[in-house]
Amino acid sequence: MKLIKKKILVLLTVIIIIFNNIVTYAEEYEDATQTDVSEEASTEFDDAVVETNAETDVVQDNRDILSLQSKSAILMEASTGRILYEKNADEMLRPASVTKIMTLLLIFEALEDGSMTLDDTVTVSEHAASMGGSQCFFEAGEEQTVNDMIKCIEVASGNDAAVAMAEHIAGSEEAFVAMMNERAKELGMNNTNFANACGLEHEAHLTTARDIALMSRELITKHPEIRNYSTIWMDSIVHRTRRGESQFDLANTNKFLNQYTGATGLKTGYTSQAKYCMSATAERNGIELIAVIMGADTKEIRNSEAGKLLDYGFAKCSIYNDTETLPADMKIPVLNGTKDYVAYEPIIKNQFVLVEQNPEIVIKEIVLYNNLEAPVYQGDIIGVVQYSYDGNVIHEEYIYAAEDVKKLSYMQSLKGLFKKALMIQ
Repeated sequence: MKLIKKKILVLLTVIIIIFNNIVTYAEEYEDATQTDVSEEASTEFDDAVVETNAETDVVQDNRDILSLQSKSAILMEASTGRILYEKNADEMLRPASVTKIMTLLLIFEALEDGSMTLDDTVTVSEHAASMGGSQCFFEAGEEQTVNDMIKCIEVASGNDAAVAMAEHIAGSEEAFVAMMNERAKELGMNNTNFANACGLEHEAHLTTARDIALMSRELITKHPEIRNYSTIWMDSIVHRTRRGESQFDLANTNKFLNQYTGATGLKTGYTSQAKYCMSATAERNGIELIAVIMGADTKEIRNSEAGKLLDYGFAKCSIYNDTETLPADMKIPVLNGTKDYVAYEPIIKNQFVLVEQNPEIVIKEIVLYNNLEAPVYQGDIIGVVQYSYDGNVIHEEYIYAAEDVKKLSYMQSLKGLFKKALMIQ
């Protein structure tokens, strides 16, 4: 009996050992299988991450930083002409009524040189009155002042007003268009050809976002009085015809004025082929920017993307203020003058725009003109204050003479030489 019990115990022990080995092997096999699957899954996931990252890098390298939908755009800082952003900026496209910026520039230049005044009378021709598109409905023979014609061009985008002014200045629209193209060349608008004064469709009437920015800058910096017109929201003129007088209301075509804080103009445009275009100007805290949009599918896209450009620009720009006056003991010598030195006008304040530049590393240097020779007259430039950034001059302010220094006469020169000779002895 005892022998049987021992055999049973031995048998049970053997069975338990075998069972444990089977379980252990099964667990080890299951662990090994799970590990292989996990590593394979991990490898697939890592590959997926690599592929995703690679795809993201490509997208980031190729995408437009502002993701604009418009066909062409540019952003310019007005005081320096520095370009902050561009997209297809040199593609020649139809500008529609943005053309009128050049027409307005030539008008203000004619006012500046005195060849006409704001009160001069402009007579509307049959040709001018026949213009379609946006217009102020002038009749042939109707008379308006230059001042009211400018309002009609800038506020209501009147094609008839633009052509009437072109004829008033140059004698014919064709002659005025030649002036427009000549002025464009002078401004470096190398990809522009104007075919009319108002922007109506013409296959040869083409320009670029860059060129529009150039003529916009010339207008707003040289003739800031354009703001007296470009910021008008509502106004009116009086039609005076054979039928009598009637008021004609003007509503600004540039709705962006009321949509963007700091907007100051400048000109919108639309035709079915040009689509929605605009040169938008804005100023905040002494910084003035020009945003040009061409070929937007809707006016909402045009206005939204102009605002996006301007926001981007204002974030990139800052004002540099230098409130230090020129040194009181600075001497500016004059050769052959009745005085040995000339007094200068102290520069109390220099202010200019920095574009993506750190004001802390701007270097200021006073450069006096060497060999300054009499006569020197009050207001003459006798030196310059230069501001440099990273080795490049980014701004200059002139130093002006505060007095006249006459040239020594022949006798005065002899007396001076005689005194020097006595001092040597």
